[in-house]
Amino acid sequence: MHLKKYLRKCLHRLQKGPGYTYKELLVWYCNNTNTHGPKRIICEGPKKKAMWFLITLLFTSLVCWQWGVFIRTYLSWEVSVSLSIGFKTMDFPAVTICNASPFQYSKVKHLLKDLDELMEAVLERILAPEQSYTNATRTLNVTIWNDTPLVLIDERDPHRPVVLDLFGDVHHGSASSSPAPERTCTAQGCKVAMRLCSLNGTVCTFRNFTSATQAVTEWYLLQATNIFSHVPRHELVEMGYPAERLILACLFGPEPCNYRNFTSIFHPDYGNCYIFNWGMTEKALPSANPGAEFGLKLILDIGQEDYVPFLTSTAGARLLLHGQRSYPFIKDEGIYAMSGTETSIGVLVDKLERKGEPYSQCTMNGSDVPVRNLYSDYNTTYSIQACIRSCFQEHMIQNCSCAHFLYPLPHGERYCNNREFPDWAYCYSHLRMNVAQRETCINMCKESCNDTQYKMTISMADWPSEASEDWIFHVLSQERDQSTNITLSRKGAVKLNIYFQEFNYRTIEESAANNIVWLLSNLGGQFGFWMGGSVLCLIEFGEILIDFVWITIIKLVAFAKSLRQRRAQARYAGPPPTVAELVEAHTNFGFQPDVARPGPDPGTYPDEQTLPIPGTPPPNYDSLRLQPLDVIESDSEGDAI
Repeated sequence: MHLKKYLRKCLHRLQKGPGYTYKELLVWYCNNTNTHGPKRIICEGPKKKAMWFLITLLFTSLVCWQWGVFIRTYLSWEVSVSLSIGFKTMDFPAVTICNASPFQYSKVKHLLKDLDELMEAVLERILAPEQSYTNATRTLNVTIWNDTPLVLIDERDPHRPVVLDLFGDVHHGSASSSPAPERTCTAQGCKVAMRLCSLNGTVCTFRNFTSATQAVTEWYLLQATNIFSHVPRHELVEMGYPAERLILACLFGPEPCNYRNFTSIFHPDYGNCYIFNWGMTEKALPSANPGAEFGLKLILDIGQEDYVPFLTSTAGARLLLHGQRSYPFIKDEGIYAMSGTETSIGVLVDKLERKGEPYSQCTMNGSDVPVRNLYSDYNTTYSIQACIRSCFQEHMIQNCSCAHFLYPLPHGERYCNNREFPDWAYCYSHLRMNVAQRETCINMCKESCNDTQYKMTISMADWPSEASEDWIFHVLSQERDQSTNITLSRKGAVKLNIYFQEFNYRTIEESAANNIVWLLSNLGGQFGFWMGGSVLCLIEFGEILIDFVWITIIKLVAFAKSLRQRRAQARYAGPPPTVAELVEAHTNFGFQPDVARPGPDPGTYPDEQTLPIPGTPPPNYDSLRLQPLDVIESDSEGDAI
């Protein structure tokens, strides 16, 4: 059976009436559709036809425009935030406690001896610039100073700034400046800056400060970081404050506890930190009731008399409340508790539940974040703080060829130091101020979809009071040092009370602002209002599209068939065969026609022989076969088209 006839039969069985041309299909649709406008285009007179055509076209455009607005709004993936309040017994948060000083000065003094002497000379130079320090600088270890020196920038003449080394060398900010070694500068007339150089001092930059206090503090911290990067981690832990010296008393609700109930970690900024109720494998401790009586009570001794003088300028205890399975970023999120006071912290819980893709760029566990989590060695959950710091450490390694001491060390890498990486300070300063680097890390990292935040209400009072100070310090000294003398003082004593204010917790949850039901309702409402249509009208339109495709296929098949026939006739060079030759070929299978020649030749047939007379072809006996009725009707209908 021919392909065209087969397609016509399929179309006939599909529609039974719309027609086999585009015009017939369009007329049939306008007469039978449930949409109001197209009917009037067919039924009305010429003028009303034009009017209804324009009205239908206008309203169709309005519907398409409204549909585009609603679909674009739906695809913007907007969210709505709902707040709900619940009440239940809650797990007590993990509590991280650190001393403000990372190390005991008595144990690191030998490492910082040269740096401290240099620091004292710097302070003397800043405070008394008119004095001569020729004799004082002879005993200093200038190796540390030459790597990253502090300078004075004299900007009293803005067009000719002069850079003065603190120990006498002069570097001019402009090429036309003349040497002025005898020039002195006071702290009021000059700014203290840090000179950072790379490529053996050929490329330098200056990091300015508004106060000399900030300048010397940052410079000392940078040099101390270089020193501590050479010390193994276990030795740094031994130089910090041990738990038995820091934690004097502990009580959780009615149950006593001690320093053995705390987990120890080493923090580069605060040394040894101790975490209560923390760990991935251990079950979190629940709080029996809200109120100060059922919380955590601690008494600490920060040992302020053994602080590193130039490394730490703040005295107190640093603490942070966080989840049981999260790493404590205490430098960014923690708070200070002042010595000589009792600090009460009431806790409220907020639970955040964000929608995932495509509504927001959040992650459940960080597996889809293209940054290696360097804090995974602590067996903690993902957080955006961990991701950003891991990203910065990766950029530090890529750009400076070493890792910074304040961040976790990846396997196979080394910490930055002046001996192996003399340009690391310049590279680190440039990378930290690079806005593009920060934006790259922020774009790569994602927020956690589920997060718990602890809101704190803090109050303080003097502790102990003057009336009870003597006996309290006597008892605590006896318990810790087995001494009848008082070994504690108000400068080191810190008391903490951490408790739930109430068991009410807030859940802040994101939900889709525009869901699929909202979209379908608005699409159907606009279509029904402007066109008087429904879903069935859309199905009718889809049916017409299918018929349109079938008619197009039939026309393409007919066109391809006619094109193939024309090409076959163009390839036939001679005259067409006669009817007699066709009859002979049909009845005699051994018949071979004459070879075709380019044109008629009078010599082909002699004069005595006449040209062959065309005859009648034999009948097609296939027509005598019995066929089903529906096939005969379909053939007749197809032939009639």
